[in-house]
Amino acid sequence: MATSRVRGAGTRTAARASKPAKRRTAGRARRAFDPHIEYERPANRPLQVYAFDPTLGRHLNNEMTINIRYEPLKPGPVGTSFAVVDYDGSTKTFNSPVDLDDPRILICGGLAPTESDPRFHQQMVYAVASETLERFEAALGRRLHWRYPDDPKRPGKSVPRRLNRLYLFPHAMVQANAFYSPDVHGILFGYFRAGDAPDAQVVPGQTIFTCLSHDIVSHETTHAIVDGIRASFMEPTNIDVPAFHEAFADLAALFRHFSHREVLLDTLQRTGGKLYQSTLRADAPGSAPPSTPPAATAGTTPAGAGTANSIPPAAPPAQPPPQIQAQIGRDNPLIGLARQFGQVSGLRGGLRSALGTPANAQELKNKTEPHARGSILVAAVFDAYFSVYMARTADLFRVFRAGGGPEDPVDLPGPLATLLAAEASRIAELFFSVCARALDYCPPIDIRFGDFLRALITADIDLYPSDSYGVRDALMQAFRSRGIVPEDATFFSEDALCWPKANPNALRAVDGLIFGDPNGLTNPEKKHNHDVLLKYATDHASVFGFTGGDISVPSFHPMFRTDEDGTLKIDMAVEILERQKPLPGPQAGPPPTRSGVTLIVGKGAVNDDAHASSEVRYAIIKHLGPEGDARHNAAAELGLTDSQGRIDFASLHGGV
Repeated sequence: MATSRVRGAGTRTAARASKPAKRRTAGRARRAFDPHIEYERPANRPLQVYAFDPTLGRHLNNEMTINIRYEPLKPGPVGTSFAVVDYDGSTKTFNSPVDLDDPRILICGGLAPTESDPRFHQQMVYAVASETLERFEAALGRRLHWRYPDDPKRPGKSVPRRLNRLYLFPHAMVQANAFYSPDVHGILFGYFRAGDAPDAQVVPGQTIFTCLSHDIVSHETTHAIVDGIRASFMEPTNIDVPAFHEAFADLAALFRHFSHREVLLDTLQRTGGKLYQSTLRADAPGSAPPSTPPAATAGTTPAGAGTANSIPPAAPPAQPPPQIQAQIGRDNPLIGLARQFGQVSGLRGGLRSALGTPANAQELKNKTEPHARGSILVAAVFDAYFSVYMARTADLFRVFRAGGGPEDPVDLPGPLATLLAAEASRIAELFFSVCARALDYCPPIDIRFGDFLRALITADIDLYPSDSYGVRDALMQAFRSRGIVPEDATFFSEDALCWPKANPNALRAVDGLIFGDPNGLTNPEKKHNHDVLLKYATDHASVFGFTGGDISVPSFHPMFRTDEDGTLKIDMAVEILERQKPLPGPQAGPPPTRSGVTLIVGKGAVNDDAHASSEVRYAIIKHLGPEGDARHNAAAELGLTDSQGRIDFASLHGGV
């Protein structure tokens, strides 16, 4: 009994001791779920989208999730950079906006991909446009802004920064078209009914939504990004300008394909590592009976010996037509653009291809239609990309063959395909970054393909002087083989193609510039920099070749990048324009001639007491004479310009 009492006492004591512990545990639980406690904001927002377009369904993980930068959203969705306005152009009504902050949608990573729900269409355009913008911001080392539209409440003034969103209209009109419009400060996506295209993976009469094509959304967003960086690129002063716009937007969309790991792995397996092939190996290739050599007739020479009595070799048996879908090879999804739209337009594959134009130095002289001309530039860049890819992966194939692998493999081991995919994706991101950074090294007006080549070389050598991947040499050879050469280069060599360094004796340092940080500049800092740069441009007008016209500084962008040795590089890209004053009277003559200069200004080093003055590293000058006005008039006659003389993407993209 004593033992029992002791045991009971211990039990009661333990019970008494446990009560406060339970109360404390309950208190902690209440605090953990206290609605007034603030939780850390997530870094990313996952959203489901089509990786390509609805034609592929769920094949190859076509229904994918992308992570974009998190921000609180209003229904639409409406965020800091984009506002989706779903006004249906055919019914003259607004579709109900999606609320991506609804907990039921958040927990699923957004709405599941579907063609039938307009709310998913709204989610798709917001997600892909945001992804495209973030890729450019990562490559350029700064936040981007759109072209500032006029404020209707304040004539002659731009809208405030906080209101400068790009509007996305997923169902703007019933047209086989999609285009960026500066007038509405947004992108208008059309929809239409498909015809009876025999090779299209759609139902006859099915509604096709351009807003559900990942490529089309990325392409159109890129037009808006380029316009925000270089507003004068909207003026078609030569035929290369609209072609460059189209080519650059295609490049941005196509290089995104190589970040989709599942598609990349499947393509590598089906091409034996040759990513540039246009057709993939089928799942179940058709087979033909093996051919046997013909029997030699007595007294004759064996077949193929080359004598008159030789028995000609038998023709290879004809390959039987495919009987099932698994025997049909698919198009390479990595190098095709806007597959669904291309099919319903009567094409077998995508609307355009990364390698649709073979190398021909004379082709550039004959093609003037912007898409056809732009395809030459796209093919040149991807020619260089695949050349670097093959060079960088050559050792992996050598090891594979040394281990008994065939010279021309039909299939690849999984580990080899994984290594090849990682290298292909890394090189694609490198090429996209070089192309994006080259925008800051282009002249501010009258862009030509040769200018872009010089900008590519300079942008790459500025951060990676060693060129360990061989990017610059590959670009030079691919451009030269297609007749793309700068008009003012004396030699076709790396040092001759790079823009020359600014002469410090002619262009003194810039005093007083504020570089801020990667988040941008405040309004007072922007005003201060504008005044400093405008005075600098006026003081050096003769050096820039200006002739007394109106000088303006439409843009200046601080850039924060890391070079190949890990050093933080801080520069500012400055755009300076001069417009000649128009002559008085009704017979004023042609539009005023323009001149422009792009300055790359490096931040000064830190002394003991203050920062040193900022050094002008490059001054990229371009003058446009009366012949430019004649080219502009020719572009207008082709229907490529609007009432203000800008590129009319609605006409240019007619039929996309």
